[in-house]
Amino acid sequence: MKRINVTLSDFRAIVAIAETGTFRAAAEALGLSASALSRQVTALERRQGTRLFDRDTRNVAPTASGLAFLRAAERAIGATEDGMRDFEDFLAARNGRLTIAGLPSVTAGLLPAVLRRFAARHPDVDLRIMDGLSDGVLEAVEGGVADLGFAAGTVSTRRRLDFQPLMNDPFVAVGTPDGPLAEDRRYDWAEIAAMPFIAMAKGTSVRELVDGACLRIGVELSPRFEASHLATAGALVAADLGVTALPTLTLPVLNMTVLVRREIEGFGAMRRVGLVKRSGRTLPPAAAAFIGLMRSGWTGSHAGPVP
Repeated sequence: MKRINVTLSDFRAIVAIAETGTFRAAAEALGLSASALSRQVTALERRQGTRLFDRDTRNVAPTASGLAFLRAAERAIGATEDGMRDFEDFLAARNGRLTIAGLPSVTAGLLPAVLRRFAARHPDVDLRIMDGLSDGVLEAVEGGVADLGFAAGTVSTRRRLDFQPLMNDPFVAVGTPDGPLAEDRRYDWAEIAAMPFIAMAKGTSVRELVDGACLRIGVELSPRFEASHLATAGALVAADLGVTALPTLTLPVLNMTVLVRREIEGFGAMRRVGLVKRSGRTLPPAAAAFIGLMRSGWTGSHAGPVP
């Protein structure tokens, strides 16, 4: 197929001549001299192998080929302008996609209020939320599957990720109203650890901190049950099979209408929740807009501003 060497400038030149009816008026509209415009059209005609305008000193009229080229030029200019409008909307975060990976406790307890504000300001940005354990969140961000992530703890320096702390998430004890936590008071951590305990599975950020809290007081945790998912742990507690200790952000995942929360004395740690993004990579405009929104209105308890 013959390659057609045409520029957007060529298309605009043909449309301007057809609209104004003269080379001089078209040249003024384009910010060119009449002679420069004439040379451009002559060169275009040579490349296309056809005459686009019949012209003399007084009149300019498009040929049949010129009219066909004019229709093509109008379509090309329209498509370019539409494309640039889409691109400008993308840069202004008026469209596009934002994928956020996060711990279930964060996606359920922290993000909904922020996402509601973001969706109101950027209604044409498609939002995708991926929830999973910390390793899955980090892998999604590092692999480019997610634009941003919300994880707990720290990020290994071996990963190509930046971790920006957002808040410290304190632990509370959770049980049934008529169970071991029936008294409405602060409970010592050693007291709670000695109760029938429902623990999160090993490898979770919650379990790591619970085991660390036991180590600090010289107690070895012997869970009655272990669960990999927060909802399962909450269901076991609701069935009065034991108590648990969880970060505050996890509570919206549980059915707290049938449970009680109690403050813990002497736990000695908080879960650090932070924003994760890829190191050395420019964020998509929608992701940058999301972070900007968080910076401008961060109101989480125990929270500090996003760095």
